Amino acid sequence: MLNALSTHLLINHRLNTVWLEKIWKSGVTAVEIFCARQHLDYLNKAQIAELGHWFKDSPMVLHSLHAPMFSDDCNGKTGPNAVITITEPVKSKRVTMVDEIKRALEVAEDIPCRYLVQHIGVPGEEYDERKWDAAFTALDELRVFAKQRGVQILLENIPNRLSTAERLVQFLEMTHQDLGVCFDLGHAHMQEGVSPAFQILSNRIRSTHVHDNNSVQDAHLFPYLHEGGSIDWQDTMQLLRSRSEQYPLMLELKEDPALGPPLEAAAEVFRRLEAERPKGEERN
Repeated sequence: MLNALSTHLLINHRLNTVWLEKIWKSGVTAVEIFCARQHLDYLNKAQIAELGHWFKDSPMVLHSLHAPMFSDDCNGKTGPNAVITITEPVKSKRVTMVDEIKRALEVAEDIPCRYLVQHIGVPGEEYDERKWDAAFTALDELRVFAKQRGVQILLENIPNRLSTAERLVQFLEMTHQDLGVCFDLGHAHMQEGVSPAFQILSNRIRSTHVHDNNSVQDAHLFPYLHEGGSIDWQDTMQLLRSRSEQYPLMLELKEDPALGPPLEAAAEVFRRLEAERPKGEERN
């Protein structure tokens, strides 16, 4: 399975070519760039151009972009007006948020990629048909904008009542939109469970987010290396390998200084995941 890494791991660092070179040398062959302005300022043409030149000369590929969740450069700390959500029912506010996502999508003009990962709503949000209508309107516009840049939108299952595995399938069937799914294992663990959610979404999955938690807090823990994670990685790897041609194994982790250099810790996670074998099968 293709080893890939979300730069969410480095969200508190400004993304530059030095970090990209370190990611490549750690054994990662594809990345997802997390569009947070303190990390990747998608409005900064100089930063985008610098990264674009690096990717042109590198065998590492940009698999996906993660749509921005906040419009500020400090993860929403400036207040609720910084939150970006396509479920915003007020049209004037939603248009501004959609425009912000479009600016992030324009990165693909300089750094080609296959996918944009998009949330429907925010964590903890309740189900509301009006919010679904707002999301449909926003995605209909974003889908066209993305397609013009060679990008397909993937919807991510996140811990709210709008984006469970069943809700995502229902949304896609009702709207007939040509969208895939980014299967977030940690979020599934907090909702239906990894295996049930995978079975519901399996044929639509085009990317993954791999991280651990205690099924309550969305902690983005390093599998194996953090205490408190409770995903069964032996069973999970067997599930993922059943359709491995559809998606990469994309780690989406939260940096922890206690684990030492983050890319070395991520490489150790890859090694352990790759070593997992089905129960009852001897390890080599």
